[in-house]
Amino acid sequence: MYAHKYGDHVDTDVIIPARYLASQDEKELASHCMEDIDKNFHVKTKPGDIIVAGLNFGCGSSREHAPIAIKASGISCVIAKSFARIFYRNAINIGLAILECPEAAEGINDNDEVKINFDTGVINDITTGKIYQAEPFPEFIKKMISDGGLIASLKKSGA
Repeated sequence: MYAHKYGDHVDTDVIIPARYLASQDEKELASHCMEDIDKNFHVKTKPGDIIVAGLNFGCGSSREHAPIAIKASGISCVIAKSFARIFYRNAINIGLAILECPEAAEGINDNDEVKINFDTGVINDITTGKIYQAEPFPEFIKKMISDGGLIASLKKSGA
């Protein structure tokens, strides 16, 4: 997986511009993900790639469209120095893996090849050889993410 790096305070209006919010089609949302700061995002990302960002990723409105657009783009994880709280919760609710790790967010460069072990929280920047440690999620959140989000996890459990 390869990194696509952005700066601080990437807000939900940048992740998925408001002009596309009438759509509930995940593929349509993915085709416009990040387009206001990276016109080629939907073309250059491959399934399994990651986003790396700075402080307060996902700030702004509380729209679930933002993590949905990212996940539908094929992004497997967002690593940031910090996340806006509502984005953090929305991401987990829809099954998008996110990790707070300031050192990794600072050290990983655009297009670096990165491998993540979600069980241990180890982030390996294969390009530079650097290894970072994020706090892994508790088992119930890892299960929720692997199940595809909160609703999918509840359905699987029979709740």
